[in-house]
Amino acid sequence: MLEKLFHLTKNKTTVRTEVLAGLTTFMTMAYILSVNPGILSASGMPFSAVFTATALACLIGTLIMCFVSNYPFGMAPGMGLNAFFTYTVCISMGISWRVALAASFVEGIIFLLLNFFRVRQFIIDSVPQSLKIAISISIGLFIAFIGLQNGHIIIKNADTLVQLGNLKDWTVLLAIFGIILIAILYQRKVKGSFIIGMFTVTILAIIFGFVKLPSSLVSTPPSLTPVIFGFDFGDMWKDIFKIIPVIISMLFIDVFDSVGTLIGLATKAGYLDAKGNVINADKVLTADAIGSTLGACLGTSTPVVFIESASGISEGGRTGLTGLVIAILFGLSLFLAPIFALVPGYATAPVLVLVGLLMMEPITKIDFSDFTEGLPVFLTMILTLLTYSITDGLAFGFVSYVVIKLFTGKKKDIPFAMYVVSILFVIMFVVNTLSFS
Repeated sequence: MLEKLFHLTKNKTTVRTEVLAGLTTFMTMAYILSVNPGILSASGMPFSAVFTATALACLIGTLIMCFVSNYPFGMAPGMGLNAFFTYTVCISMGISWRVALAASFVEGIIFLLLNFFRVRQFIIDSVPQSLKIAISISIGLFIAFIGLQNGHIIIKNADTLVQLGNLKDWTVLLAIFGIILIAILYQRKVKGSFIIGMFTVTILAIIFGFVKLPSSLVSTPPSLTPVIFGFDFGDMWKDIFKIIPVIISMLFIDVFDSVGTLIGLATKAGYLDAKGNVINADKVLTADAIGSTLGACLGTSTPVVFIESASGISEGGRTGLTGLVIAILFGLSLFLAPIFALVPGYATAPVLVLVGLLMMEPITKIDFSDFTEGLPVFLTMILTLLTYSITDGLAFGFVSYVVIKLFTGKKKDIPFAMYVVSILFVIMFVVNTLSFS
């Protein structure tokens, strides 16, 4: 039956190889079960319910991916999108998590329609490569910044905004130790380095008495009721001019995150044709789009194809059977909520910092000596960080790209869609300015 479903022989793999690959990918992805609820709970969402939503989003999204595309890709809530959801939309913009969830659902529907009508490729082609890279870099910096804050390695300062945390605090030292440990394990290609580092810090915290063990490490899955279909469309429509830029930003992050990840994983797995195009890309993108919409319904930020799937591909995973194993393991993790819930913020902080580092890799492709390319990227990066808003960072990056190209005689470099998006961002600034005046 497995041969018929997944075509193992055709893909030159075996059940044993696929199971091992699935286990490997799950180990590298499992940190999301602590990190995602930790991030989203800062928006006011209940941790335990988000844990269940996260596990189910991973389980169902990966199942859709494995049966629709027969590719060894795991799905989970995207690290950039969950940070954007909580820290930009809910905290910085003051929007309730229920409205943010409604916006996420609308974005998912748009994402699905764009995929159905094949508009997704047009959007991807319309955004300059430098700004695509800027999105990844900016989110990486933002996530790392959040990690440093969660570990109290940096703290607030009234005069300089931020400063170094208290190095006499053992929890701060544990966070720093976690960063170093994960970096060493990752560099030495240890499978599951993120989750090993996260739980090592947690175990040390238990030994030092900073964290107390729950009465039971196994339990029935926490109720999904507080968050499932927790949309507030009423308030969303009341403040639609404030929400539209949020949806646009979510869409950009989702589109470029998913496409970049897909190309990277397909290249690693050997799924490119003679022209360099991804084989069966339409099936993968369809599965990805369905999973995106599903996440909001369950009560979590948008799921995406996880780049950590590369670890299972490295172990020989080539079919949806790898994904089936990943999904089953996420299903089993539903009964381990107490274990993932006891992980403190300073134990997940190192993961955020290292994920941020990994997202910085494309920065070497930017030509900063060309100000018409370098300035928009720089503004996107620095303003995402300093305004604590991915939306504001993207807005300055997109608008500055159009303006500087227009006034330096490089009008031909500006796709028509860039004018439209830039105008929308300018309208966003005008509306926000008037609302605060």
